[in-house]
Parts: sequence; C-alpha cells; structure tokens
Amino acid sequence: MVEYPSRNAVAFATLAGMTGVAGSYMAAGYTREFLVAPIDDLVVRATPGPIVAWMIENVGEQGHLLHIALSFVIATGLLAGTAIVGLHIAQGFEQPVIGIGLSGVLAWSLTALITAEPLLAVGAAGPVAVLTAVGATPLAAPKHDPSRRRALISSVGALAFVGTAIGLRRLAADDDTTGGESETTDDAVATLLQEAEAKSLDIRGDVPGLVSTFEEFYNVDIAEFDPNLSPDDWSLTITGEVGDDVTVTFDELTDMPTERRFVTLRCVGEGLNGAKLDNAVWTGTPIEPLLEMADPEGECGCAMLRAADGYFVQFPIEALEDGFLAWGMNGRSLPESHGHPVRVLIPGHWGETNVKWLTEIELLDEEMDGYWEQRGWHGTGPVNTVAKLWSDTVLDNGNVEVAGHAYAGTRGIERVEVSTDGGGTWQDADLSEPLPGIDVWRQWRYEFEPDGSHEVVVRAIDGEGDLQPEERSDAFPSGATGWVTKTVHG
Repeated sequence: MVEYPSRNAVAFATLAGMTGVAGSYMAAGYTREFLVAPIDDLVVRATPGPIVAWMIENVGEQGHLLHIALSFVIATGLLAGTAIVGLHIAQGFEQPVIGIGLSGVLAWSLTALITAEPLLAVGAAGPVAVLTAVGATPLAAPKHDPSRRRALISSVGALAFVGTAIGLRRLAADDDTTGGESETTDDAVATLLQEAEAKSLDIRGDVPGLVSTFEEFYNVDIAEFDPNLSPDDWSLTITGEVGDDVTVTFDELTDMPTERRFVTLRCVGEGLNGAKLDNAVWTGTPIEPLLEMADPEGECGCAMLRAADGYFVQFPIEALEDGFLAWGMNGRSLPESHGHPVRVLIPGHWGETNVKWLTEIELLDEEMDGYWEQRGWHGTGPVNTVAKLWSDTVLDNGNVEVAGHAYAGTRGIERVEVSTDGGGTWQDADLSEPLPGIDVWRQWRYEFEPDGSHEVVVRAIDGEGDLQPEERSDAFPSGATGWVTKTVHG
C-alpha cells in the first residue's frame, strides 16, 4: 500500500475545505443559508459577555470581522476534515473512489445538518469531492509522484474557483433589491424631508444633515447575516399573557392608520463622540392598538420583543404605548439591513432596543433578561444626553467653526453650550429649529475668533432643563457619558 504524505494530505484537504466554503457561498449567497452563517451565529452567542463588551468598546464595528473570520476558518476546517477522512479511507483500497465518495457524502451531510438546507448543501459537497479526488489520484498510480507542480496547479485551480464563486455572487447581489427598493415618495414624507433640509444649519464642516441616508445610517446587529424575509410570508404575533393571541400579516399592518415620524437612534455601545447616531423619516403605524386587540391580562406589565434573527428585548408595556412599527424609511421600503419588512421603534431608548425583523411580542407574567442584559448591559433604559463635536473648520474669514449634533431622546434639546477655554466660560451655540416629533436630534454650530490653541468643550441642556453629566463613563454597561472635548488650532 502506498503511503500518502501527510503534508500533501493536509494541503489538499485545506484546498477542499476552501473550495467547499466557496461552493456553499455560490449556492446560497451571503445569506443565512450559507455554511458560515449558522457557525457565525454560534460563535457570537457563545462568546462570553465580558469579551463582547471589551470588543465593542476597544475594537468597535470592526470587531465583527474577527468573529466572521473565525467562522470562515471553522467552516473551512470542518469541510477539510471530511476530505481528510476520504483521503485516509482511500489509502486502504486499490480504487480511491470509496474515499472520494465518502468525503462528498460527509461534506454534504455536515453542511445540510448545519444549514438545514439539503439541496444547497450540494454546493459545498461537490468541490470537496473534486479536490479529494485530485488529492487521491496518486493512490491509483503508485509510480506517479504527486509533485509540487501538481499541488501548485491544484492550488491555482482552487483559488480560481473561489474567485469565480465570489464574482458570480457579487453579480447576483447587484440585482438583489430585497428591501429599500425605490418607490414614489409620498407627499407627507417629501414634505418632512424638505422641512429637514430647510431647518439644517449652514455648516461648512463635515457634519451630516438632519436626515441620514441609507448609506450614512449606522447599522449594528448581533450577527453578520441578516434574515431575508418576504412581506408575503411575514406576520407579527402578540402572545403570552393575553386574552386572545393576535396575528397580523404585512398587508393587514399596512392597511392600519399610517404615520410618518422623525425618529433618531443612538447605539449604546458607541464612544462618547462616536458616529453611531442618526435620524430618518420612518413610515409605519402605532403599536398600542395592536396591544389593545390582544387584551393584556398579566400583572407583570412587561413584554418581550422577539426577532427573526433570534434577538430579544424586554420592555415595560408602558414603554410600548408610544412605540411604532415601521415598514418604510425616508420614503422607501425598509432596507433588509434595517429590519425589512418591519421593525419596532421605541422613543427615547437606545438603538439596541429598536428590534429589527420583529416577529413576536410576548406579554410576560414576570420579568426576564433580554439578549444584552444576559451579557451584562443595561441598555433598555432611556438614552443619555449628548452633544457631539464632529467638525472643526477654519472659515474664509479666519474664524473657526465647531459643529455637531445633540440628542437627549424624548427629553429633547433646549440648548448647547460651547467653551473655548477648557470649561472656564460658556457661550450658547446656534441650534437648528426643532423637527416635529418627540425623539429627534438637533444640529448645533458655534463660530469663534481663534488666538492659538483652544480646548473646546461642548455640553447640552435637555428639554427638562437638566445639564448633560460631566462625569465620563465608558459605553459598558449603560452607555457613554461625559462632555466632549477637543483641542482645536486656529
């Protein structure tokens, strides 16, 4: 019996694993049916809360690249393992076809088990079997030496397959318009967008307007892969401690009284002067009439909101009374990444609580921790007041303009004060006129004549007259606090 060099076996198995992952991607796309997706979901859920908190605070939005990279490595390793098994089995037979077939069957079984998509699993199994066959070929021809040239050609072929899979899927993605497709903006949304543009300050620096575009609006999820839900298949169920379960389809929901609202969202995990703060015009309908239809019966007075991606958040029922079920954003249907077809918006609360891809509201008879509470966060409370200093610009007249946004949830913003001497003296900044709504940010700007280096400090006073807390705290566990400071040179 010819012994197959272990180094070559590992090399061919690794190539088989890579092409198997690429094959799964080509068959399923970058969706939750892709082999890497459920593995990534498991990695995210298995990561201890303290590590998640550290990653959010110190790595930020790039942290998802680490867990998705780990998930790719795990997927590649699993499929490589099936190829290793096939190569070892092939050593015991004069004909390696049994080992080749076994590797394909194992790769298919493993992928189907993980993704629950037996048909799409063929996309991973086929390339694994092919690369196993290439690696096992020398076993049927003992006089033929599997040279470096063979390994090099196989590597080039495998990489070419990976590149082709990526290219074909990108072409398919360009044609994918799930959610966010262009629609005729209704008159009410158009009027609100025009009002926001008219009320925006004339800021010279790089500060977003009063309405964020799809591309500008920040996006944070518990996992890398978004659910792909069709409005035709979507429904919302209100269950638990209710007189009657209520199920509403998308058509029924959109037939209910429709409103357009400005609502601002801020991420609980962002830094004090971070950019995860955005505003949009949302189209939808209030939650309260649906809750009344369900006839709540429990004494706890709280509800768990659940999403199609497995995310869940608990709220007091009274917090839902001003809640909003949104299916439109800036006059277009809700983009997939922002919760298509329906998400919830709860005024004055951190962005993490505004559940995307909402599918269930369960009324509870006792309090339960939500997804982030189980990981040590306390983000279901009201947002902290903040004034962001996002821009400092030297104007044509030699003065310096500093500018940004301020936000305090449903408390609103009354004033923004600016100090150019490190907090010794304070002046009122110019504020944009308030937009309609109970949960909306405001722009601010301040211009001063510089005389060297200045320690600029900004702070906000909310609509209840309370000053933004000066004491600094990290984002974990209840959102960053403190005054934003920046050294500005004239």
